[in-house]
Amino acid sequence: MTTAFDPIELSGTRLANRIAMAPMTRSRAFGEGLTVTESTVEYYSQRASAGLIVTEGIQPSVQGQGYPNTPGLHTDEQVAAWRKVTDAVHAKGARIFAQIMHAGRIGHPVLWPDEERVSVAPSSVAPDGQLYTQEGPKDFIAPRELAAGEIPAVIEEFVDAARNAVAAGFDGVELHGANGYLIHQFIADNTNLRTDEWGGSVENRIRFAVEVTKAVSAAIGPERTGLRISPGNPYNDIAETDPKATYPALVEALEPLGLGYLHIVEMTPGYRDITLELRELFSGTFILNPATEGPTDHKALGLVEDGVADILAFGALFLANPDLPARLQSEGPYNAPDPASFFGGDDKGYTDYPTLGES
Repeated sequence: MTTAFDPIELSGTRLANRIAMAPMTRSRAFGEGLTVTESTVEYYSQRASAGLIVTEGIQPSVQGQGYPNTPGLHTDEQVAAWRKVTDAVHAKGARIFAQIMHAGRIGHPVLWPDEERVSVAPSSVAPDGQLYTQEGPKDFIAPRELAAGEIPAVIEEFVDAARNAVAAGFDGVELHGANGYLIHQFIADNTNLRTDEWGGSVENRIRFAVEVTKAVSAAIGPERTGLRISPGNPYNDIAETDPKATYPALVEALEPLGLGYLHIVEMTPGYRDITLELRELFSGTFILNPATEGPTDHKALGLVEDGVADILAFGALFLANPDLPARLQSEGPYNAPDPASFFGGDDKGYTDYPTLGES
């Protein structure tokens, strides 16, 4: 019987186990030019008992930034800073993918104080809510709708960032198509009101996700390319009326590419039917960030044994427990995550969570 603690081949590389660290925004790119720091090196290397680490969302361009102090992969300085992270993780035997995240309409001009710049999106639809900035909460504003002629250049931003990720030593990239960011904004029918070839029908709304994935796969290899999606996820004011039609169509369009993996964020156990359908449609490595009844529900490990997933991804539990695979194997105990330190701040709540031996 296969368990979550058994090794697996991913992208031609052997992972030590089937437990992944899910991507989590931490807003601690305090180096000049939004570069990661030595604290980031420590943070990821502490968690290198994971078979696979997926980084926090990394913007592929200035325009792609959505939050204060999030890191980029579009300058030489950013590439050099990330190289220290990948070297440290590899030294401990783990593999690490960079999550490329263009925030789209989630952002604010306050992020670009010296420029006349506004967020871009498939349609000019402002999200409900506020962005928390260094100047305090700011109401979201309507983004600028991308002209059809601009979309190829945005796709190229993902491609350039993927090439930079390889130059920085990453084992591959994960395209962030979940949680209400740009790729998801094209997929969802409440944020994509277009009537051209990039909107309207399911086929047109998934086109941007497909074209970005194809372009990145062609640039760095499909085996180094993964995609994260979250069917039915309302985060960032997303409302999808047809996820049961949309996501199977998306996966069927991507299946011929031979991607390294597909990563599903499962919203509630009620979405398991979509998960199982996508699992059936996708022949590659299937990563699941599962919906469970509690943050330490060990029953989630059984999803590997049952064949529902090849790899399980954990978020906040990994944030608070740098040695999570060992804790899962012993069924705890677990450090409790501190939400007050999730975003920004110093090393408190970042690199100071104790391991089992230190507890």
